[in-house]
Amino acid sequence: MRNYTQFYIDGRWVDPVTPNTADVINPATEEVSGTISLGSPADVDAAVAAARRAFATYGESSVKERLDLLEAIQAEYLRRETELGEAIMEEMGAPRGLACGFHTLLGKGHLGTAIEVLRDFKFEEQRGVTVIRKEPIGVCGLITPWNWPMNQTCVKIFPALAAGCTMILKPPQLAPYSAQILAEILHDAGVPAGVFNMVQGQGSVIGAALSKHEDVDMISFTGSEQVGVQIQKDAADTVKRVGLELGGKSAWIVLDDASLAANVASATAGMMGNSGQTCSAGSRLLVPAARLDEVRKAAAEAAGGVTVGNPQGEVAMGPVVSKSQYNIIQQYIEQGLAEGAELITGGLGRPDGLDKGWYVKPTVFVGTNDMVISREEIFGPVLVIIPYTDVDDAVRIANDSNFGLGGYVSGEDLEACRAISRRLRTGAIWVNGGFDFHAPFGGYKRSGNGREWGEHGFHEYLEVKSIIGLPAPA
Repeated sequence: MRNYTQFYIDGRWVDPVTPNTADVINPATEEVSGTISLGSPADVDAAVAAARRAFATYGESSVKERLDLLEAIQAEYLRRETELGEAIMEEMGAPRGLACGFHTLLGKGHLGTAIEVLRDFKFEEQRGVTVIRKEPIGVCGLITPWNWPMNQTCVKIFPALAAGCTMILKPPQLAPYSAQILAEILHDAGVPAGVFNMVQGQGSVIGAALSKHEDVDMISFTGSEQVGVQIQKDAADTVKRVGLELGGKSAWIVLDDASLAANVASATAGMMGNSGQTCSAGSRLLVPAARLDEVRKAAAEAAGGVTVGNPQGEVAMGPVVSKSQYNIIQQYIEQGLAEGAELITGGLGRPDGLDKGWYVKPTVFVGTNDMVISREEIFGPVLVIIPYTDVDDAVRIANDSNFGLGGYVSGEDLEACRAISRRLRTGAIWVNGGFDFHAPFGGYKRSGNGREWGEHGFHEYLEVKSIIGLPAPA
């Protein structure tokens, strides 16, 4: 049992202003795994005040001082990486190989990338008679989701630290353990008091208090469209910057070539990773209509090969994060059946032999782009295959969405893949499985605004100042 009932404020572990605890449920067992405290606006006030005081000095720190700090954090992160993975497995049900692998690797990667970018980042440059300075924006409220706890937290904290900002983290209530360990890592690495603060609690309370707070200069939020809209409204009265990474309904276009079956299998297995709980997941698989029979066979075999079970075992997929999320996914599967989508594999209920825990069957439909299961983000292991007639039709279907976060193109003709990628109205496109920590990530349309990852992630936390009339020194 984990007992995390204190907040990290001004360099110390402190009790909440008003005691209020909540149980954390292990999604694999449906049993209580620990306790956290739920904060209040008074706790937010204390954390913001600490961050504001600390900004007066940390905002003026040198690049070398910040590099030294990030490198000290890196050493502590590596020392406790396995512990972080174990926490992720327990809090949100990721299989051990994933939790102690890609989950923690992402956090480590964002930290290493922040160090790389900071070493060469130009905070000041001369253009004609003008000096252009990039200065830290100030006190930042960071609100993160439960689906990729280290990725979504580290992609905010480390660029903010590198830029010279101070911050208050509001971790996800459903998956709070890894954030607690990360706070301990930051403390042990010597982050100055008040630079990093953490208050656990409900998004409707802590997130709202941060968004409305007069002394918070910027909010970075990753989560649902509905909550992102509310954060923008709450932040409007104080005219603070808001960065949003929201939902997605990403299209994965598979070209008509000799690799079609392999690419369909890869896309299907990829959709089931992390139990489908990925905002950029390729949940709409667009395939040539003339080869639909081959696609059905390849997708069914790939989904059928996804092992589901206790995340402590050698499995590919664990449970979804909560009973509520399980019920939502079941409702979408029912909706797909009611709409007349063709069920290829999976369906309602738990997989055979799993009577406890929030496990969902890897599910594949064949449907059309106007169905609810093709329009709304399900956030579970549910793939919709949509046939297209030609490349123009595939691009039209892919762009016919309220979202524009991620996209995928798979095919042997790289020039064709590039041409299609340029036509897609989406923020990040992966061609044949590429990956890059320096690639900017963020959405078009209702998938949000702003960009994270790499150098572009630094700009989220910087203001631009022009000092006009200062020609370059002779």
